[in-house]
Amino acid sequence: QLQLVESGGGSAQPGGSLNLSCSASAFTSDYSAIGWFRQTPGKEYEYVSCISVGGGSTYYVESVKGRFTISSDNAKGTVSLQMDSLKPEDTAVYRCAASTWATAEYLCTSTVPQDWGPGTQVIVSS
Repeated sequence: QLQLVESGGGSAQPGGSLNLSCSASAFTSDYSAIGWFRQTPGKEYEYVSCISVGGGSTYYVESVKGRFTISSDNAKGTVSLQMDSLKPEDTAVYRCAASTWATAEYLCTSTVPQDWGPGTQVIVSS
C-alpha cells in the first residue's frame, strides 16, 4: 500500500519560516505528482502547491506565490514545502497528497488525490 507521511509542522511567528516534508513509500515508480493541501476548521481543503515527480513542474495557489517553495528529492523520495514570510492565515492542517496519473497543475486544481498523508498542524501566531 502506498503511504505518505508528513513531518515538520509546528508553530511560527508572523514573518517566520517552517519547512514541511512529505515522505512517499513509492515515490518515483508510482506517483506522477505530489502536492500540499491545507484545511482550516469549517472549510474545505484547498490546494497550496503541487510538483510533478521527476519533471519538476510546479504549481502554486496565488496566495502563497513568492513565499512558499515546493521541491522534490527523487533520491530520497521526499517532497518539501519551504514556507517563508508566514502569515496568520497560513494556519491550517497541511496534508501531502499524490496522484499516479495527474500532472502537477491538474492534481492541484482539478482532481481529487488518490493518496493522502495524515496531516501536520501549522500555527502562525504572535
